[in-house]
Amino acid sequence: MTETASKSPGVPGARNTPGAQNSPDARNAPDANRWKALVFIALAQLMVVLDATIVNIALPSAQQDLGISDGNRQWVVTAYALAFGGLLLFGGRIADLWGRKRAFVLGLSGFAAASALGGAATDEAMMFGARALQGVFGALLAPAALSLLAVMFTDGRERAKAFGIYGAIAGGGGAVGLILGGFLTEYLDWRWTFFVNIPFAVVAAAGAYFVIREPKGGRNRSPLDIPGVVLSTLGLVALVYGFTRAESEGWSDSLTVGMFVASAVLLLTFVLVESRVRAPLLPLRVITERNRGGVYLSLGLAVIAMFGLFLFLTYYLQVVKGYSPVRTGFAFLPMVAGMITGSTQIGARLMTRVAPRLLMGPGFLVAAVGMLLLTRMEIGTSYVAVLLPGMLLLGLGMGTAFMPAMSLATQGVEPRDAGVASAMVNTSQQVGGAIGTALLNTIAASATTSYIADHIGGAASRSQQQVVRLEGMVQGYTSAIWFAVGILVLAALVALALVDAGRPGTTVTGSSDGAGRGAGGAEGAQEEAAVPVVAH
Repeated sequence: MTETASKSPGVPGARNTPGAQNSPDARNAPDANRWKALVFIALAQLMVVLDATIVNIALPSAQQDLGISDGNRQWVVTAYALAFGGLLLFGGRIADLWGRKRAFVLGLSGFAAASALGGAATDEAMMFGARALQGVFGALLAPAALSLLAVMFTDGRERAKAFGIYGAIAGGGGAVGLILGGFLTEYLDWRWTFFVNIPFAVVAAAGAYFVIREPKGGRNRSPLDIPGVVLSTLGLVALVYGFTRAESEGWSDSLTVGMFVASAVLLLTFVLVESRVRAPLLPLRVITERNRGGVYLSLGLAVIAMFGLFLFLTYYLQVVKGYSPVRTGFAFLPMVAGMITGSTQIGARLMTRVAPRLLMGPGFLVAAVGMLLLTRMEIGTSYVAVLLPGMLLLGLGMGTAFMPAMSLATQGVEPRDAGVASAMVNTSQQVGGAIGTALLNTIAASATTSYIADHIGGAASRSQQQVVRLEGMVQGYTSAIWFAVGILVLAALVALALVDAGRPGTTVTGSSDGAGRGAGGAEGAQEEAAVPVVAH
């Protein structure tokens, strides 16, 4: 055997012959620029996650400048949430159809343009339209980013490191948004909470264009499932709007109830359609596989608890403790530090050694302990004694759990389904965030009203009445946080019960979705050889 024939293509030292370059091993060899690509993918993900919270800090200033009424101000948040949550599955499918790199760059470009429009807004209609456009392009960008990671990092150890970084950003980016939003609003202008996205997007898009090389053969070129697109979009929009409206109008409001009923009918019809069409928007094999189903459900539950807590802690620190926006943002830093540590130092190091459920379950339980500490909040509570350890434990637990969850959600999936599998991760988080904000805020408001009604009669002076109102707010927050503790415990139980995958094994031929190959043909089978599957 000659030297050329004895050396494997793609291995250092192999000769650069045409035959070596065209062999299956060369086509499936890891991209040499994959770590550079991770930098730009992570930057784009940070931009999307930041935008979920950064605008909230700026909302009071923007409302005043643009003359937005109290009744309409919710649409600054709701317009983004509806477009983003409703179009995620469609965005994931477009990424599979067009190619993830193309969808990624287009999503970044559109998001930057929409952000420029929002920063230049002169009235409420222009602002609402810009936020909706941000949601549209975010729904294309987010699943493309995660699916690029899924198809570019196939080695178990490298995948652990890459998803550790991604998980830390996905978990901690919201808190970073509070810091950046407070700084920009207090020292510059609320418009910079929009303009700041532009350099993020330009750098990420330029880097992605020149660095990212998407593996060949992973596209899903099947015809677009139009009925699935319409049903899923309308169903998710109705669901997110139902929870958003419940927060402001109450759970018994006729339109709120109507949105929930419409959502249930539309999504059930969507499932029936997807089980019958030849090229479904969301192949049911993606969500019925036990491990991915467990990840989607447990992640959604954990986000319910987290988003509610962000809201309560922000109001507690600013209204009750009197913190400025910038000081409030910095108060969240321990949570960010915990998430980064849990994701990159615990989750990433242990993911190749232990089963994912042994990171997810305990991680959610550690986060629940952190939440439990926060139920001790009172008006005069010390930040160092209660809030600091509570947020550290919460971040540490969430970071440890998020990293293996993000990886497992796309691991073993057929490359042609990577976009929709990634979109389901974002959908579970988006719907979870909408539920958490509405559900926990309702619980808090009810507890606050009850407390004030029971205690305001004993307050003689105006200052005493103000103290009762503040005590009522804190009572509402802690009551809701108790529910969040229970939700995190439930997320841990779901992860431990449903996620039965062993530790990630070596790269092997095959798929955990064996029943779903069907129309993928030789192209899907060829590409699957480079995707690690979880060892049962």
